Amino acid sequence: MVVMKMKFPFEKRVKLAQGLWLLSWCATMAGAMTFSLGCFLKTELHRRAELMDNSNIHIVPNTFMIVGLVSMGTNFFASKISQDALDAARFPRWKNFLKPYYAVSCFFTTLMLLAVIMSYVMKGSLESSLKIGLKNGIRFYKDTDTPGRCFQKQNIDRLQMEFQCCGNNDLRDWFDVQWISNRYLDFSSKEVKDYIKSNVDGRYLVHGVPFSCCNPSSPRPCIQHQITNNSAHYNYDYQTEELNIYVRGCREALVNYYMGLMNTIGTGVLSVFAIQTSVLVSLRFLQTAMEAVIGNENIEIETEGYLLEKGVKDTIMEYIDPILKFFLLTNQVEEGTEETKPPATS
Repeated sequence: MVVMKMKFPFEKRVKLAQGLWLLSWCATMAGAMTFSLGCFLKTELHRRAELMDNSNIHIVPNTFMIVGLVSMGTNFFASKISQDALDAARFPRWKNFLKPYYAVSCFFTTLMLLAVIMSYVMKGSLESSLKIGLKNGIRFYKDTDTPGRCFQKQNIDRLQMEFQCCGNNDLRDWFDVQWISNRYLDFSSKEVKDYIKSNVDGRYLVHGVPFSCCNPSSPRPCIQHQITNNSAHYNYDYQTEELNIYVRGCREALVNYYMGLMNTIGTGVLSVFAIQTSVLVSLRFLQTAMEAVIGNENIEIETEGYLLEKGVKDTIMEYIDPILKFFLLTNQVEEGTEETKPPATS
């Protein structure tokens, strides 16, 4: 059953070819934009790779980059095809090229849509990755002399100041780790000895946070030590001094930032998907409308174009069958090779 059959007079075919040429170049530029957005997202994720536990989230920008590059190539060829569409002598050279072109274009257009969907549903993976990564980052904050962790303190401080956040979930995460290096502790001091004796595993745990948690909008100098002790500071109430220390956790801040970034990019790529789909549909109508013109002296005749010659299921199977036959033939050859192997001799 023919799907979406339409009549195309000569004037309509001309306009279709001209529109396809313009649309192809728009799609080529959109492919370049998709590639650029993928590069930007990957750069942003790579900037804080030390604070993420796995790299699964990179599948989204990687897919955008691959799809963007392929989109530029396929749409460039679509513009060339549209230029030859009204020349009955030159258009037939594309006949054998169009079927694999549709297969490749449809695959990567579908992949583009999947990448957009992934950009909206990767919140759980991103949150779990940041949860472990930030936890380790806070734990190794003090290890400025340890190879491989020299810049951990710098990264955490920059993160907290840039995103106006503190800790993983909140500022209390700093209470559970020794974030001050032993190198800067006076072990002859009674206060230090008492802290170490009173805490688990002989660690120097304090109810304090690094300077990067301090809110510069606070009307008073930052109170970053003995935060929960109201009596240690004049005119101070721990539960009401919200301006003193950032109360938002860095995991929440980073998840909101990256999800906002991916959702914005996903919306942009979704518009690219619409343009790419329009190119494929227009090219298919133009191809089928030109088939009746090939070999005909009168190129101004009215022709018919359609989207699919058969039903959707039959068309999909038409593309899948050669692939299935190829793998089936490969398996038969391998099995035949194994059967003809001579028996091993002792």
